[in-house]
Amino acid sequence: MQHIILASTSPRRRALLRQLGLSFSAVGSRYRENLGLHKNPEEVVRALSRGKAYDVAARYPRAFVIAADTVVAVGNAVLGKPRSQTEARMQLDKLNGRAHEVLTGFTLIDGKTHRTMTRVVRTKVYFRKLTRDEIARYVASRKWRGFAGAYAIQKYAAQFIKKIEGDYFNVVGLPLCALADALGTFGVRV
Repeated sequence: MQHIILASTSPRRRALLRQLGLSFSAVGSRYRENLGLHKNPEEVVRALSRGKAYDVAARYPRAFVIAADTVVAVGNAVLGKPRSQTEARMQLDKLNGRAHEVLTGFTLIDGKTHRTMTRVVRTKVYFRKLTRDEIARYVASRKWRGFAGAYAIQKYAAQFIKKIEGDYFNVVGLPLCALADALGTFGVRV
């Protein structure tokens, strides 16, 4: 079996990939993310997942590389990971009481055959109406740090979500069903 590398140090992505029963190493990508270069959220996640995958594949040319990137989108506006409490509050205000999309792009590169595949999975997430006090307490808690859109569905912010349409694991950061299907086309059994 070819060595599999997850081009991520995200604990969430590592845990999700373990759920598929794969043996893999995790290697951080050095690819510089720039959300402003692309016109729409789908282009953003495609480009970022490819950039991460190619970076790691260049360092491990015989490995099978899996890379992913997730963003929160309100229309064509991409919400990345907030860098401050002010930015977190602004993002939560945009999501408050409305639907948005979470998009994950993932790229697979087979180092032996040089075959590459990129897919994008979308999930619609509906936030309930939050009070100003709820947003203020949540922002002050700093539980938003490190998460696109200033929330993590699998953590404290789960209480903000009325419903989702699509893949829950996509919102966490790795769409397992689509990934397992794509891996199968490369002959990788899960």
